[in-house]
Amino acid sequence: MRILRVILMLVCILPVVNGFGQQKKYAIHTVAFYNFENLFDTINDPATNDDEWTPKGDQHWTSKKYRQKLQNLSRVLLEIGSSENTNSPTFIGCSEIENRGVLEDLIKESKIADKEYGIIHFDSPDKRGIDVALLYQKKYFRPTTYTNIPLIVYRKEAVKIVKSKVEADEKLDDTLQTSAQNNRVFTRDQLLVTGFLDGEEINIIVNHWPSRSGGEKKSSPFREAAGELNRNIIDSLQRINPNAKVLTMGDLNDGPYNRSVKIALGAKANKADVLPLGIYNPFEDMAKKGLGTIAFRDSWDIFDQIMVSQSLIQNNFISFNYWKAGIYNKSFLIQTSGQYKGYPKRHSENEVGFSDHFPVYIYLIKEVK
Repeated sequence: MRILRVILMLVCILPVVNGFGQQKKYAIHTVAFYNFENLFDTINDPATNDDEWTPKGDQHWTSKKYRQKLQNLSRVLLEIGSSENTNSPTFIGCSEIENRGVLEDLIKESKIADKEYGIIHFDSPDKRGIDVALLYQKKYFRPTTYTNIPLIVYRKEAVKIVKSKVEADEKLDDTLQTSAQNNRVFTRDQLLVTGFLDGEEINIIVNHWPSRSGGEKKSSPFREAAGELNRNIIDSLQRINPNAKVLTMGDLNDGPYNRSVKIALGAKANKADVLPLGIYNPFEDMAKKGLGTIAFRDSWDIFDQIMVSQSLIQNNFISFNYWKAGIYNKSFLIQTSGQYKGYPKRHSENEVGFSDHFPVYIYLIKEVK
């Protein structure tokens, strides 16, 4: 099929011409996920470890820098998926946000204010105060229920968190912190949102799984537990409705090939291998091609992923179905000099950047008669 230019009407319409010259039109919605990397306000919250992100903290985080960060992020959000859809994403899953207030400031930015995004957010147990949330365009999506589901995991024994030299050199922000009373690992909840996208019920899970601090192998059981929780949430939705349409997205701190995704969640790389009630992961094929959303010691990986249930890969497009996926890695998001040349352009002492992650996206489309 040959893709013509996407035009924006009451819904976004994607015209497609088939081999017989008959034109079909499709409603299109972009679904995105973006790790905002330390979207903190400048106010010291005594309940969280946010001292670094204050005017007197190590980052010298001023109102001017904060406003620049918001402007930078709003530019990205406006443009994600723009190669096929002139509208900004209908859904934006986000992580590393300090509180609801920073999202309220973000959606007021001039570039995206007219999109009228709604916010679904809960405070999580993370000791740095970083949470996950979902932004959605109110004109297209009507949420009906939403809840935060805790990931409860424990260390087998008390461990003092000490950053390795490699972690320090790479400025790793996300460390695993535990309770002194019972060794519970403080990490982010998983956010479940159900609602209607242009009249069709959709379920969305937003994730930020436990980090790799302390080493990938030692920390893997925590992410495997996160994958199991994610699978349990999806199972619960499918017990109610076997044809439930489910999207799960987030910064998983693991690649598409790791146990947390392949075994615990059970995601498949090929549509043909996805059984009923199964999960399809379009980002595994991208990882095999060497693409990435985050770089570590000059090695790329895809920690940021969006996966869909088998009910979204039917390819009949009578109702909304998955079309294709991508990584948004435009040149303005890339560091052009210094030690981290070629990496995502993050905040530094001299410049307010974007994030140490590239955002990811998929398209959902439906034929319009």
